[in-house]
Amino acid sequence: MTNEELNRMSEDVREEGINQGSSMKDLVFDPITGDFRQVPRGTHHGEGDVVTEMTNKGFAAEAATTIVYLREDELREAAELLAEKKHIPAFVEEVDEEGVYHIHLRTQASNVPMYLELPGFYTKESGLMSSSEMRAFRFCVLMTESGPEVWCRLKPFGNQKTDRNWEKADVFLIPSEENLFSRSKGILEVGILKGKRVMIVGLGSFGSQIAIELAKAGVGSFALMDFDRVELHNLSRHTATVHDLGRLKTNVIEEAILGKNPYAKVDKFPVNINENLKLLYDEVEKADLVICATDNNISRFNLSKALVEKGKTGIFGRAITRAEGGDVFRYRPGGPCYCCLVGEGDLQEEEITDVASARRDGRIAAYVSPEDADAMVQVGLSSDIEPICNMMVKLSLVELSRGKESGISSLEDEFVYDYYMWANRRERHFANWKALPNAGGYPTILRWYGARIEKEADCPICSASYKLDEGGDIPVEGLDNIEIDLS
Repeated sequence: MTNEELNRMSEDVREEGINQGSSMKDLVFDPITGDFRQVPRGTHHGEGDVVTEMTNKGFAAEAATTIVYLREDELREAAELLAEKKHIPAFVEEVDEEGVYHIHLRTQASNVPMYLELPGFYTKESGLMSSSEMRAFRFCVLMTESGPEVWCRLKPFGNQKTDRNWEKADVFLIPSEENLFSRSKGILEVGILKGKRVMIVGLGSFGSQIAIELAKAGVGSFALMDFDRVELHNLSRHTATVHDLGRLKTNVIEEAILGKNPYAKVDKFPVNINENLKLLYDEVEKADLVICATDNNISRFNLSKALVEKGKTGIFGRAITRAEGGDVFRYRPGGPCYCCLVGEGDLQEEEITDVASARRDGRIAAYVSPEDADAMVQVGLSSDIEPICNMMVKLSLVELSRGKESGISSLEDEFVYDYYMWANRRERHFANWKALPNAGGYPTILRWYGARIEKEADCPICSASYKLDEGGDIPVEGLDNIEIDLS
């Protein structure tokens, strides 16, 4: 018989409803009648071929297995609760793929939750599944000595009006917190990262990606600061999708972090830090590392002042015009600060990706027409900011793991510079740089260059004294009242 004929017969079997969902029957092709017939599994000894294994993975012999995901930490909690109760409720989330479910002790934060109307229950008593009080439920997580079993009632089949019997599902466990990042052990000091808190200011194309990468690495606590919402112009470089349009970026990134590490602690602050300096200073003090991924120098100077006063490490990063290149600066307590790097003005031309924020901080003047303002917005490729984001992530992991033995300890000998520069294309700022082949001793694109920055003796932010234009020094007792000229 040809494959085409076999496929056609299998389709006939599906339409007749034979063996749907059953794992106790075999399909046998009878060469005398030319038909399929169903027999109890293991009982066929006559003529004809058993074709169940041929057909159940792409044809019709058996329906797809129901797949259920459970969390190890919730199972432990459920076992403790069942010591005093006969059963406890289970919340069943149906994911997009047919026949795949997540079962939880409580509802989870989700953009579009899809919880079943008739959820399930946890129990240790197998007899409870057949009791009348549990008849309405569709899922049962049965806690046994050998591990959890999940039983489900699939939807009625064909014209049947009664519920089907309980059927066993395939179970997959989501590891507990201590095991979630076990594959990173030996490379990252995951136990250390779990106890670290990272503050990220600015959740645009840089901050969003950095937050998710640090969550994947096992960082356990985050403070997220950004007052913006996701807009259409963000989508070409942001981790957000069209389904997130209009949402606060803090909410979007919180969801993304918890999607990678459900055990992470995330605090959200949808505020403008330049208008909430007390909050900024309070959160910097709590953080082990601060990421500055904002798009203007006002916020960078405010952050620099907070880092100096609180004695915290910070990493600043940005792209310049249409992401033709970018740079990264790392501040360590006692070293040169961001103001030492750039002085009281801009180091290079800023990249403008948002008309509204550029108008707020003065990079686009109020008198510029909407048409001209739109023309000034420079959007680089997402692939062009990836190297810069990756450098910021690497620097972050090294700083968070500094002094601990791990697979990245050797990078402490590599990352000895304060300032790093990257060029994507040989244009504008990098027009005179050499092509990658045969660059010789000249700078070229697509590689990092590092530089040590000198600490300015009269820096208005980090120096022990500030030199006035009239001459002489005055001691600096507090940083809050120092103004930086950004003109």
